Amino acid sequence: MSVKERDPLTGHQTTGHEWNGITELNTRVPRAIWLFIAITHVWALVYWVLMPAWPLVNTYTKGLLGRDQQEQVQERLVAANAARGEWIDQIAALTPDEIRADDSLMRHVTQTAPTLFGDNCAACHGSLAQGGPGYPSLVDEAWLWGGDDETVLETLRVGINAPHPESRYAEMLAFGRDGMLDSDQIGTVVDYVQSLSGIGSGSSPTAKEEGATIFADNCASCHGEDATGSQDLGAPNLTDDFWIYGSDDDTMFETVFNGRRGWMPAWEDRLTLADRKMLTIYLSSLKEEPANAD
Repeated sequence: MSVKERDPLTGHQTTGHEWNGITELNTRVPRAIWLFIAITHVWALVYWVLMPAWPLVNTYTKGLLGRDQQEQVQERLVAANAARGEWIDQIAALTPDEIRADDSLMRHVTQTAPTLFGDNCAACHGSLAQGGPGYPSLVDEAWLWGGDDETVLETLRVGINAPHPESRYAEMLAFGRDGMLDSDQIGTVVDYVQSLSGIGSGSSPTAKEEGATIFADNCASCHGEDATGSQDLGAPNLTDDFWIYGSDDDTMFETVFNGRRGWMPAWEDRLTLADRKMLTIYLSSLKEEPANAD
């Protein structure tokens, strides 16, 4: 087959290939394409010379301009920290109420605190701070140690049952596992506790009296004689409708039988004082305007 034939319409030479009456033309690559290819090669060569590009054994070519992106990022971080340093220092020095009274500082808190919560707290307490089994809700009023600013700041600082030397400490005894109560007694006291918050149909007067006795002998020292709990001890109120682990029969039996020991890390070495104050203010706002669960 000859490639010297020309297409009568375009005047281009053909390759000599034909499929179903369609002849393949030997069309040249447009000059503009060659120009663009040449420009990109020249640009790549210039970039290799001017900028860091080629890896060597223990280092890399620095380029004639000496630009280092790591140094640029570090410089930007330093500049960003310097820009926020002034208001960060103010937040660290002021009380939460004083911060709330300053509109400019509150704008920073509003912009920063949700991210702090999402990065550090949401994994346990949920993105809406409503908690879940084993993790308390932060949008209700049932705070084990108290929900005022000072208490929340201290809890964030030292944690609960954490390695911090000043950590808050609380533990529910394992009454069944350690042989302090048998299964029947645990069932009786569970029914009694459920009756205090209006759960279930209620026990007979005799069973209720027996449950009250078991409660007084084993539980009242932490939860109080009236079962309303103690924030000094981190013991929850058993007469309301807020339950960390659940209020059904099986869960409560498990709680009394094997005990509970919650844990929260101490944030003193992981978050700055300003960060902890912003989180405290943010949590307070969630209690004032609880998020709606869908």
